Amino acid sequence: MSDVMPSGRSRLLEDFRNNRYPSMQLREIAGHIMEFSQDQHGSRFIQLKLERASPAERQLVFSEILQAAYQLMVDVFGNYVIQKFFEFGSLDQKLALAERILGHVLSLALQMYGCRVIQKALEFIPSEQQVISEMVRELDSHVLKCVKDQNGNHVVQKCIECVQPHTLQFIIDAFKGQVFALSTHPYGCRVIQRILEHCLPEQTLSILEELHTHTQQLVQDQYGNYVIQHVLEHGRTEDKSKIVAGVRGMCWDSASTNSPVTWWRSV
Repeated sequence: MSDVMPSGRSRLLEDFRNNRYPSMQLREIAGHIMEFSQDQHGSRFIQLKLERASPAERQLVFSEILQAAYQLMVDVFGNYVIQKFFEFGSLDQKLALAERILGHVLSLALQMYGCRVIQKALEFIPSEQQVISEMVRELDSHVLKCVKDQNGNHVVQKCIECVQPHTLQFIIDAFKGQVFALSTHPYGCRVIQRILEHCLPEQTLSILEELHTHTQQLVQDQYGNYVIQHVLEHGRTEDKSKIVAGVRGMCWDSASTNSPVTWWRSV
């Protein structure tokens, strides 16, 4: 009798989906980890088991997914299994998976599921590990492309949040002369705010200088005003004062719900 059902699934996975194995354990799906990982119900099963699995059970799963890790990273269900390893795996397992990301950082950053995997790696691998620097550097020369992308911008934000600032100078350099355009971009405005929150004062200086040059335009922009509000709420006193001076005397549209008028009046 064939082990492959008309659905294309193995008999084991088909039986699992039909609740014939309510007490199934990870060791019982040995040899079928990849198939389960790419199935909606199988992936969820593995995710839940990994959270409380023994080191031996995690290694059983890991040994079957490592060689095809990239395939899972871009899979609608498989990416969650990879993410679980970055959360609950050993450091060696995390580093081995990160090595599988190298050479593919840009393509993963721009991909719907791959971008989540990279974010999880950045969050759960210590930033001093060399592989993190190597991953981040693959974005060099592609910063603006990522910032303007619906998936890539989240990766850039996570880099800024989790990676040591001195490693990120290439991001600051890519923003030179682009701060106004990015501040008025739906994704770029978020990245600008992360820079202001996490980067070194000497790195944010050039960003702030460009912001001050365009204060009046930014406060009237649907995205730029959030950047200005961020400076007014969290910035240095001198930067707040410059913004207030820049907008004083402007006519405000009282119907604008996002206008930062309430912030600068309170500074």
